[in-house]
Amino acid sequence: MMPPTRLAGTLIPAMAFLSCLRPESWDPCVQVVPNTTYQCMELNLYKIPDNIPKSTKKLDLSFNPLRRLGSHSFSNFPELQVLDLSRCEIQMIEDDAYQGLNHLSTLILTGNPIQKLALGAFSGLSSLQTLVAVETNLASLEDFPIGHLKTLKELNVAHNLIHSFQLPEYFSNMPHLEHLDLFNNKIQNIYHKDLHVLRQMPLINLSLDLSLNPLDFIQPGAFKEIKLNELTLRSNFDSIDVMKTCIEGLAGLKINRLVLGQFKNERNLKRFDKSVLEGLCNMTIEEFRAAHFDDFSEDSIDLFNCLANVSKISLVSLDLSELKSFPKSFRWQALESVKCNFEQFPTLELPSLKRLVFTSNRGLNSFTEVKLPSLEFLDLSRNGLSFKGCCSWRDLETTRLKHLDLSFNDVITMSSNFMGLEQLEYLDFQHSNLKQGNDFPVFLSLKNLRYLDISYTNTRVVFHGVFDGLVSLQVLKMAGNSFKDNSLPNVFRALTNLTSLDLSKCQLEQVSQEAFYSLPRLRLLNMSYNNLLSLDTLPYKPLHSLQILDCSFNRIVASKGQELQHFPSSLASLNLTQNDFACVCEHQSFLQWVKDQRDILVDVEQLVCAKSSDMQGMPVLSFRNATCQMNKTIIGISVFAVLTVSVVVVLVYKFYFHLMLLAGCKKYGKGESTYDAFVIYSSHDEDWVRNELVKNLEEGVPPFQLCLHYRDFIPGVAIAANIIQEGFHKSRKVIVVVSQHFIQSRWCIFEYEIAQTWQFLNSHAGIIFIVLQKLEKSLLRQQVELYRLLSRNTYLEWEDSVLGRHIFWRRLRKALLDGKTWSPEETADAESNQHDAENST
Repeated sequence: MMPPTRLAGTLIPAMAFLSCLRPESWDPCVQVVPNTTYQCMELNLYKIPDNIPKSTKKLDLSFNPLRRLGSHSFSNFPELQVLDLSRCEIQMIEDDAYQGLNHLSTLILTGNPIQKLALGAFSGLSSLQTLVAVETNLASLEDFPIGHLKTLKELNVAHNLIHSFQLPEYFSNMPHLEHLDLFNNKIQNIYHKDLHVLRQMPLINLSLDLSLNPLDFIQPGAFKEIKLNELTLRSNFDSIDVMKTCIEGLAGLKINRLVLGQFKNERNLKRFDKSVLEGLCNMTIEEFRAAHFDDFSEDSIDLFNCLANVSKISLVSLDLSELKSFPKSFRWQALESVKCNFEQFPTLELPSLKRLVFTSNRGLNSFTEVKLPSLEFLDLSRNGLSFKGCCSWRDLETTRLKHLDLSFNDVITMSSNFMGLEQLEYLDFQHSNLKQGNDFPVFLSLKNLRYLDISYTNTRVVFHGVFDGLVSLQVLKMAGNSFKDNSLPNVFRALTNLTSLDLSKCQLEQVSQEAFYSLPRLRLLNMSYNNLLSLDTLPYKPLHSLQILDCSFNRIVASKGQELQHFPSSLASLNLTQNDFACVCEHQSFLQWVKDQRDILVDVEQLVCAKSSDMQGMPVLSFRNATCQMNKTIIGISVFAVLTVSVVVVLVYKFYFHLMLLAGCKKYGKGESTYDAFVIYSSHDEDWVRNELVKNLEEGVPPFQLCLHYRDFIPGVAIAANIIQEGFHKSRKVIVVVSQHFIQSRWCIFEYEIAQTWQFLNSHAGIIFIVLQKLEKSLLRQQVELYRLLSRNTYLEWEDSVLGRHIFWRRLRKALLDGKTWSPEETADAESNQHDAENST
């Protein structure tokens, strides 16, 4: 813990500065964007702050105990567009609470235990598009007073107590509604009458989320002639039979996207058979997605018979280990399979398929040939597949492929040069083990390729024509590979359109002068995590368009000044962090260059010297060229001067409060004291001070005026400043109440140390010690100076007996009378007042 003297030394300047500020200028809210966005989260606010500018557009008041929103609560913020009132303990919203918020588009009320909503609670919100009322104890949509919100697009009432799916008539006033989230409510049954409003005024772009509602029954024909954009039903059914019945109840629905399934941790359904999804045959579906179904039967292919005409199907975390093929008659255009536990790659002969995503199926070993003549997009990443021959049109039976992702697989043997796949624009092999890719110009036919990633493919570049043919390539990533002799040759001669090149972690030590000769359009070059010793290694002249250069985590010591003159003028960001800079006079021109280029250097303050010994670990920016011309005598004098100044600063800092005390003694030394004594005590002994010390001294004869921190310190002033100015400067003496709590209190010891200085500076001052109880010597010896002082001086010891109290108060009053000017008239008055008080009692 920080010592009191040091803590006070830090706090007093800050408190002095804050005392100069007007209270109304204090703003507890965080200004995220000046005059536009404010965050007032978790500030224990009981009302809306009134010192936020009227221009505010986004306001976050979440996690404040507002409890109630009255009329025109936000009238001070007419420009507000987003308002977050999450978990504000709001129980009641009155009429016109949001009146005046004509521009508000998003209102968030999540987690408020609302008990009463006035009929006009949401009046005035003429532009509201998103209303989030999650966890608000809402029991019915019918009683939700939002029928006038004609601009509403999204209504989220998830995690509430809604039992009925009946959509209120006011939905006909919301022609723009696109998303209704009823996630995790209490809906069990859906009837034909519940969707009556959608038949009157169809909302063809409406998406419904009914996940985690305990559905038992959907009346047949309930969704007949209804058009929806999306319907999500996940973890709704307790059994396969209930699921089958409810799907049959969806007959007649026309939908763009249907999502069926369970959540990862909410799986209730057991083994599937082919009849489960038969009800889908009576629906018109454009896209279908199934997630987290287990235990399919061996004839699971029949599950998809009713989905033969959908355009897109997504299968996520399904147990399809027995599925070996899909019927040729399926008209799917897009198929996505993620984590579906296939034991072998299925036979695919789908003439209409354009997009195939088949990822994260770790049970596979090898890729089998497919016949997908219309395929344009193929993602086979993260399967651990081995490819004995790659890649040509014969493997896929398509010549239209534009996107091919084979990343995170096993061994891929490059046996052909992409003949028939000339339309490829995107190719990714990262983290797969490429074989024979360096034996011939494997990419020669890919004249349309724009993106190539061969990072971490165990490729060792020897053949200089490895990238021949890639005349349209814009991005090349080859991190984590290697080059012959750890030297970068001119292998990029065909890449005249390249804009981004990643050569990180390639163990490079040298770069040939011709390496970047053909890259005039290169804008980003990543050379990090290599073994470069100098910036001179990189030939900069051809890189006319370079904007970002990363040379971090190398072994760069310095660079020659004449070579640095060829740096491209277009460079906007240069990263040289984590290098071995030599901060010696030999490289002073380079070090000066670093200072001159600080505007483009990334984290320039973090560039540190590795050499020489006296600069090791120091910032590069701290190197001074003038040092190289200074002789040892001047250096010695400079070092001595710096040490002297440092010592003086440390001493001034350490004795800051003592100096304040000295200044105060000069200021108040000739004036009369306001108090007879300043009392130093532990807060644990405050009862004794109030009931004994104050009562006997201030109400006794003669009366004494004591300075007590709880009563006489000025509010709003720093504690340390009060101790010095109100305590010591305005008191004749100091009373120190010593106890076990006193010795263990850092603040008490701090006050005692200041009292010693005060006694030294003020020759007529005195410190009176009162020991409340017997103290263990081992505890007292922790404060050496106090122990010595009590050993050498007479102190008062409190004894709670009749004789002991009499002697104690007589001795204490005698000590306080020393140096006090006192008149007999004042004594007589005090005695008379005391006598009157006793008689009245």
